[in-house]
Amino acid sequence: MGSACLILFALSCLIVESAARPFYPLPSKVAEGERQPLQTSRPYNIAHRGSNGELPEETAAAYMRAIKEGADFIETDILSSKDGVLICFHDVTLDDTTDVAQHKEFANRKRTYVVQDANTTGFFTVDFTLKELKSLRVRQRYPFRDQQYNGKFQIITFEEYIAIALDATRVVGIYPEIKNPVFINERVKWQNGKKFEDVFVETLKKYGYKGSYLSDEWKKQPAFIQSFAPTSLVYASNLTDLPKIFLIDDITVPTQDTNQSYWEITSDGYFDFIKNYVVGIGPWKDTVVPVVNNYLQPPTDLVARAHAHNLEVHPYTYRNENMFLHLNFNQDPYEEYEFWIHKMGVDGLFTDFTGSLHNYQEWTSPLSSKDSNETSLLHKIAVMVSSYERV
Repeated sequence: MGSACLILFALSCLIVESAARPFYPLPSKVAEGERQPLQTSRPYNIAHRGSNGELPEETAAAYMRAIKEGADFIETDILSSKDGVLICFHDVTLDDTTDVAQHKEFANRKRTYVVQDANTTGFFTVDFTLKELKSLRVRQRYPFRDQQYNGKFQIITFEEYIAIALDATRVVGIYPEIKNPVFINERVKWQNGKKFEDVFVETLKKYGYKGSYLSDEWKKQPAFIQSFAPTSLVYASNLTDLPKIFLIDDITVPTQDTNQSYWEITSDGYFDFIKNYVVGIGPWKDTVVPVVNNYLQPPTDLVARAHAHNLEVHPYTYRNENMFLHLNFNQDPYEEYEFWIHKMGVDGLFTDFTGSLHNYQEWTSPLSSKDSNETSLLHKIAVMVSSYERV
């Protein structure tokens, strides 16, 4: 998608008057039988906050770019507005990735709350209505990434995110996180005593997401529910049979809801417990393979032990920039993918650069029967080359 197209898309977002209504019609206008199915023969390409290496994170444009680049799943973090509307946003505060500080009308909204046992000060999503959040514009998190799209895109709702996936011309999965549930349940109250997790699952059900992992129902509209909070995953298991992923933080960070250590939640005993509620884990990759002075150390046995408990492993986060690539990989993200896919044997990867992972997997996957024809193979190569010519 060129710069001009993205600007036109941004302008269309600005004139949307009804913020509660998705940008796109639901369900998708594409007939079910015409969709290319989700691939399940190789590790999943999980677009971390969309293609956020190229565009501001968790925006409609970032998710559309990720789909275009070949993502199997588009990943998002779900928080809430003051009025209980679920939104796609990573941080509980708006400061780092929006222009909230430039809005003088919100100057008195800065607060200090306790979030995961730490005092946090900023402009919190839970202190803004959806209408107010829609008046803000999103910006790139990292200063070394492309800044030209800053200020062009809105925060989107959970429903708008779902609409983007359902309107794709092929089957694209969603991978939403129940984000900071302890904090959200403390600050936002829904009618009839509903919890954050109730509203989260109700939204998925509203748009037809259901089915156990790899069932026919699931393959039609694939979804993983993820969270760092094990009690939220257990609670959600009583509401839906959709597959769930238990996210695992750094070794120094306890679980936000149960205050359990990294060592406890990665023990064989805990895996025996949690596998009754989840189909996999999502660890930070530097805990799977420790790093000292930017060099990889011998891998832990976490992947092997998780697999022994029939748990998939989807590590995070893979980024192309040299500052994120350990020296073993010679500043080459493809070498990193090679290591994690073929040596570590992981089942999915959260990446900021969906296109890079997709190209790597296309180049290294065995040719399918449809590629035995020389013409189709040449066409495939031409498409890959053309994507680089446009950069």
